[in-house]
Parts: sequence; C-alpha cells; structure tokens
Amino acid sequence: MTAFTLTRRRLLGALTTLALSLALPAPSWAAGSDTLRIGYQKYGTLVLLKAQGTLEKRLAPLGIQVKWAEFPGGPQLLEALNVGSVDFGTTGETPPIFAQAAGADLVYVAHEPPAPKGEGIIVHKDSPIKSVHDLKGKRVALNKGSNVHYLLVKALEKAGLKYEDVQTVFLSPSDARAAFERGSVDAWVIWDPFFAAAEQQLGARLVADGVGHVSNHQFYLASRSYADNNAKVVKVIVEELARLDGWAKQNLKEVASQLSSQIGLDANIVKIAADRGTYDVRPLDAKVVAEQQRIADTFYQLKLIPKKLVVKEIVWTGLGGK
Repeated sequence: MTAFTLTRRRLLGALTTLALSLALPAPSWAAGSDTLRIGYQKYGTLVLLKAQGTLEKRLAPLGIQVKWAEFPGGPQLLEALNVGSVDFGTTGETPPIFAQAAGADLVYVAHEPPAPKGEGIIVHKDSPIKSVHDLKGKRVALNKGSNVHYLLVKALEKAGLKYEDVQTVFLSPSDARAAFERGSVDAWVIWDPFFAAAEQQLGARLVADGVGHVSNHQFYLASRSYADNNAKVVKVIVEELARLDGWAKQNLKEVASQLSSQIGLDANIVKIAADRGTYDVRPLDAKVVAEQQRIADTFYQLKLIPKKLVVKEIVWTGLGGK
C-alpha cells in the first residue's frame, strides 16, 4: 500500500466520521440545561403554545431558551426523545407503549381528557365498505404504533374480526393520504386534523370513530432525566398548557384561526378538528394508567411488542400523579 493510498483512506475515514457525527441527533446534554427542546405534531395545544409565545416569557427569567421541532407522528417524536434530540413532547395513546417496549427512558407527565371523535376509520366516498366488518381482507393504511393503531384493533374486535383479517399498510400520514387518494388502499385510520381534511377535501366517509372503541387520550411526555432534573421547568410547561386549555375551551373559533395560520389548513377544517378535541390538562390518575395498561397488554397479546409492560413504572409523579 502506497503512502498516498494510506493517506487517502485516512482522509475518507475522517470525512465519513465527521458526516455521521453531523447527521446523528445531538445527545441530550449537548443543548445544555439552558435549552428546552419541545417536540410537537402538526396539530394540538403545543402548536398553540408555540404560536402564543407565553412559555418563552415564563422561562426567560430562568435563563431557559425554548426550541421547537415538528414531527409527522408520535412514534417519530418519541424516538427523537429517546435518542436525546428533544426533552418534552406530546403523542396519542399508543406511541408511549411501543416506546416503553423498546426500552425508551421516558415518563408520562400529564394527559388531556378522552377525545374519541378525534380519530376515525375512513373510506372513499363511493366505497362499497359500509361497516368495520366489511374491512375483512381489505388494505388498511395507518401509522404504525400511533393512536389509531389501537383504534383499528378494538374496532375489528368489536366487529368480530381478528387483527390478521385485514392487510395493514404502515404509512406516515402524508404517504397514507397519497395512497388513499390513488386508491392503493381501501381504508385509512387517521387522526385530526388529517381526518377532518380528508372528510372535507376528499369527501372521505367515516366508517367508525373512537366512540365505543377507545378513549383517545393525548399524553405529554418527557425524558426521565429531563423531568427529574428540571421539575420546575416541567411544572411551568404544564401550567402554561392548563392556562391555554382554559382559554381554548371558551374560544374554539379563535383556536381554529390560530391553528389554521400555523399549520396551513383552512380554518373551517381546523374548526371541525377543534370541536372534536378536548382541553383540560391534568396529571395521570389510576383510571388512565389502567387504560394504558390495557393497551400495552393488548399489543403484547398480538405480539406487536416484545415484552409485557408495567405502565405505572414510567408515570412521573412530580405533578401529583399516581
């Protein structure tokens, strides 16, 4: 091997190492204790909190800067939380189950009340599918590990079908919409505001929502280390969410207007989603923990997660939750 070849290989190796280091998410300590990194999705109270800027004002006296990162779904957000790219975020019921099963060191901080009308199983407007039972053998799109994953399981169960009776097609919301529009899938299980947008823009028809099937709680989660080491900051976040929820319940039209400008959807569509949502953040109680435990047990029985879980082990009690 010539000296030139050896030098060239060393140079390529160094460049590869540098590229990988730039591509990988920063570890949790990289942002420093003066930065709070919040993961949010396209819709929800965290989007309003970001828009209003009140959290930044509350945390400024503590010398803490807030950084925001958008994710296409809960599973992706919790993966970022697990690897240390964000400190705090929000998801539906199912993503925390899959994250806990994967060994993510996270904790439930708080939740919003049930919103079963905020997710649904939809089909094309001219589809012959009239009921959940008609989904047997059909191709059903959904985001794997998201809240709607559990909705599909429970809706099939109530209709007397097994999970294996449908062909699940795991796609992100944007890819699922494209597949739904092309007719590549027969049904789509999706949450608001994508749900409301499909109804209004595509004429999609609802087969079943969460009513009678699932609660559809929204959860706020944090990395365990961040919650334990920054309890005061986490409490401030929840206080601001509570303030915002109190305002939102009385001002749904303004909620829709603000969210519309943030997410780029027509205000009428967002208003439908806002009307189906709930606003009253609170610590987890025994009932909510038990519901999450049932979800965990269900996915373990279906062999969709590799081990049995104890949900209460990852409930943060800094807000008085049990």
